[in-house]
Amino acid sequence: MSTRVLVSGANGFVGSAVVRALVRRGYAVRAMVRAASDTRNLEGTAAETVQGDLLDPFSLEHALQGCRGLFHVAADYRLWARDPHAIRVANVRGTHNILRAARRCGVERIVHTSSVATLGLHEDDTPADEETPARLAEMIGEYKRSKFLAEALARRCADSGQDVVIVNPAAPVGPRDRKPTPTGRMILDAARGHMPAYVDTGLCVVHVDDVAEGHVLAFERGRSGRRYLLGGDNLSLKAILAEVARSAGRRAPWLKLPHAAVLPVAHVAEAWASISGREPSITVAGVQLAKHRMYFSSSRAEAELGYRARPAREALADAIQWFRDNGYLG
Repeated sequence: MSTRVLVSGANGFVGSAVVRALVRRGYAVRAMVRAASDTRNLEGTAAETVQGDLLDPFSLEHALQGCRGLFHVAADYRLWARDPHAIRVANVRGTHNILRAARRCGVERIVHTSSVATLGLHEDDTPADEETPARLAEMIGEYKRSKFLAEALARRCADSGQDVVIVNPAAPVGPRDRKPTPTGRMILDAARGHMPAYVDTGLCVVHVDDVAEGHVLAFERGRSGRRYLLGGDNLSLKAILAEVARSAGRRAPWLKLPHAAVLPVAHVAEAWASISGREPSITVAGVQLAKHRMYFSSSRAEAELGYRARPAREALADAIQWFRDNGYLG
């Protein structure tokens, strides 16, 4: 009999990739979604769908009944919100609720999806890893703060005896980024030719399907209480945008702007967003984060889990092709 596992946030960008990776490996997957969720990302999978809400503990226990494993992928991934407290409630209280529900239901092993946002960075821009120190006071924006606190909860649960493995994905890109995520929005804007300029920063780009495989490997081989960074290629933003432009048949951005020139624009964009209710195209947290090259090493996951990531150019090409096939590029 195959192992039954629950995936929270199963209809999302990373969550649906995790569902597909688990199904390929022969797991009996229960996909937890909220009542009003868009479930198109789950079409064609053999997953069982169940309704649940991170803020409704009863629904979580119902969803977890009979499951030996939990992949807690669900998160509010926004760099701006009219009510920033909503991000913390979803990411921190929601994590608290589902980890408690898993304990009550006797779930044997949990993979908690954190983020490289919880990790420290090196001043010289060399790749950071799971042991690079970071403090809550250094976290920029409510998303990073909430993920830092949620990961701390997961580590405390592991210290108290729950079998919890933590994964820290870098910047996933690829198919099924429907909302899209902040990274996906950047790629989409560049593919549309809406990014004539760039700032001097960098990201660790990884295919979302490789991140999903890393989740499964962490479940099967990871050590409880241990972090595993799931990254790919470290690229400057200029190089990323040039590759997107090449794949989309656009001209690469040529104008480099100083961070100090972009920050006031972000403040104005957020002020307008607070009035209009529409998400800003540029955020203050995003600009502040861009002051550092967010480069990371996946050497621990490679050595202990057997994790591997394909080249970033393939991830970017798959993302652009999916956006094109689904009408995002007009």
